[in-house]
Amino acid sequence: MKKSSIALMLLLLTGMFSQHSHAAKTTIQAPPFSTSPEVRAFIIDMHQRYGFDVAHLTRQFATIHSNAIVLRAIRPAAVPAQQRSWVRYRERFVNERRTRNGLRFWQENAAELARAEAIYGVPPEIIVAIIGVETEYGRNMGKFGVLEALATLAFEYPPRAEFFRNELEQFLLMARENGVNPLDIRGSYAGAIGIPQFMPSSQRQYAVDFDGDDKIDLRLSNTDAIGSVARFLNMHGWQARAQIAVPATVEGDPTVLVNAGIKPATPLKELRKQGITAYADDEEQAAALIDLVTPNQTTEYWLGFENFYVITRYNRSSFYAMSVFQLAEGLRLSNEANAKQPMASVD
Repeated sequence: MKKSSIALMLLLLTGMFSQHSHAAKTTIQAPPFSTSPEVRAFIIDMHQRYGFDVAHLTRQFATIHSNAIVLRAIRPAAVPAQQRSWVRYRERFVNERRTRNGLRFWQENAAELARAEAIYGVPPEIIVAIIGVETEYGRNMGKFGVLEALATLAFEYPPRAEFFRNELEQFLLMARENGVNPLDIRGSYAGAIGIPQFMPSSQRQYAVDFDGDDKIDLRLSNTDAIGSVARFLNMHGWQARAQIAVPATVEGDPTVLVNAGIKPATPLKELRKQGITAYADDEEQAAALIDLVTPNQTTEYWLGFENFYVITRYNRSSFYAMSVFQLAEGLRLSNEANAKQPMASVD
């Protein structure tokens, strides 16, 4: 073989090797969290404050890495405010499929839902609707390793590092209290867990062993999920048998009222003087004006009362709370209609 041919082959092989090496470098996984000085300091802190074994925690953090998918998911979408669409948001959660599956969930867990209402004052349709919006009744609980997701956000996402550092701490405590390996728990990209998608701090503070088996399991126990949702709302001020929201009409510019926020602060009788018309059980109860905006359509207005605000403690979004409320109303009406249907005769 000529020297020129050999030289050409070597050049080609070198180029292929170089390309292969470059590709390998681009797919190299991030170093394990156990190598981070910040994580090592966190582990020492967990040992000093809560008695965690340093070597054991270090081994667990050695198996997880910064998750780029989590970081992409947590970053706010670059969508202008004027493109927020109530109609589009509503279609995702208030639909025939979630109503049909919600009625089935209600029927299968009727006794537990009734017991939760008796104890906490929260009606079944609200509990079912929240679980429906969150995970479609346990069908979509998330596939991310919660330890890795929370560590990624705690140590790689500065805008909310403090919040997620606390959630990581609460998660490790929760796993230890329940005798669960934290590496085995799956959830959302933000670390929410189980059928009702509780963050670890919420689970430790509000979740309840509603099925009496001496453990809280929000991933496998519908009963624990039902009781925990009801207790969460109750402890945030749910008012039994009180109104949630009513449609409203607006005269004039409502900007000041809308910008006042979703915390009910103005009695309905005072809102009437400012051009708001709505029908409610009690003219003295405080309300907030809620605007549901859809681009190129007339804005939909509602008055939200204290219970509407309580739903937003679960997710701080008026779109979210209204979806829960409207799905709940659809569930309630469908359940009542089913109850009125005559039973088939049995010969």
